[in-house]
Amino acid sequence: MKKLNTSPISGMQELLPKEQAVFNKFKDDVREVYRHHGFLEIETPTIDRAEILFAKAGGETEKQIYKVVKTEETEDEADQALRFDQTVPLARYIVEHESDLAFPFRVTQVGRSFRGERAQKGRFREFYQADIDVIGRNELAIEYDAEVIITLSRALDTMHLPQKLIRISNRKILAGFLEELNLQEVAKDIFSIVDHAEKVPLEKTREWLASLSIGDERVNNVLGFIAIAGKRVDVVERLNRFGFENEKFKEGIRELDRVLSILEKQGLGDSVVADMKIVRGLDYYTGTVFETILPDYKEIGSICSGGRYENLAGLYTDQQFPGVGGSIGLTRLFYILNEYNLVHRDAVKRERYAIVPFANSDTEIEMAHKVADELRENGKDADIVFSDKKLGDKIKYAGRTADYLVVIGENEVNTGKYQVKNLATGEVTDVNS
Repeated sequence: MKKLNTSPISGMQELLPKEQAVFNKFKDDVREVYRHHGFLEIETPTIDRAEILFAKAGGETEKQIYKVVKTEETEDEADQALRFDQTVPLARYIVEHESDLAFPFRVTQVGRSFRGERAQKGRFREFYQADIDVIGRNELAIEYDAEVIITLSRALDTMHLPQKLIRISNRKILAGFLEELNLQEVAKDIFSIVDHAEKVPLEKTREWLASLSIGDERVNNVLGFIAIAGKRVDVVERLNRFGFENEKFKEGIRELDRVLSILEKQGLGDSVVADMKIVRGLDYYTGTVFETILPDYKEIGSICSGGRYENLAGLYTDQQFPGVGGSIGLTRLFYILNEYNLVHRDAVKRERYAIVPFANSDTEIEMAHKVADELRENGKDADIVFSDKKLGDKIKYAGRTADYLVVIGENEVNTGKYQVKNLATGEVTDVNS
């Protein structure tokens, strides 16, 4: 019989138990920070109607959506797909349940998403994202943009990372700038070029801009604009120096100034900069946008990103639900930090006990259960080893799965006493059951 290929599909994460425990701690710590900041947990389905997902995907993402196919499909099942992020399904969720929600709705989702990207190192087709969003009804204060960034920053702090840098901009600023240059018709193309500018040499960006036939002067104007980056006071001053009366441009500057000012007052001044290259690729962003990098490991790219969207639910309802959110790509980040040996493992260690009934008699098994329950009540992990193999084989198994060994034999049953052996040091401790 032909043997089937048992390796996971390319682009899928599959971990051994010890690594899975580290990843779970990684994920749980982020969740805990989100909860402490008042975000309520929900789960949206991983499968949704294709029309919902395609309505807001846009760009390269649209080409990466997985369609769901059944051998036999009913009419309702004929047009479904796997979600590519959790923000678009959230918009549908808000519309569906809005009468039962309190706004602003602070919400978190930690779950899997799927993208048919070309498999490569650190890029996964199935991946965990840890999202937070604040959704308003009709309006949402700009202060929530800063609140989302603060929460994400503190979640990243649980990972004991090297110094991080949060790069922030506002899409209204570039949009208003392009309107001043009469480049509205090619604005979408320019946003895409700017979004890719750091991944290519400067001359390639210049070449792409020139291909839009906007003239050398305006090419240079755009290149000069996206080079603006630095601390709040300096960047705001440089932007105001343009003297534009475009209201969108001025509103973007005011919002950027406000968000950065709050972050500075919350102690994040050394970790944030304004950067006009940050525009984010997804079309639904309308205002604040941000990306987080590790300056000493720039080749890693963004480890956390997000932004403001004024009307993500506009295709599903006439009501206005502005929101702001951000996401930590847990699977990709965990993989990359492992590659750079930056994963903090000390806090993951749990005391695990292997309890071995010597002869598997009824009385030995009964006592093994009693000992295991006592250990579990004290917060320990306990595994009873049921096997007809020799004691040496059972102990060898314990050595691969546990930190401590307890052997229950006839003497232990009769006396109610047993010994705990530390498998790392060989130290033995007497215990009264």
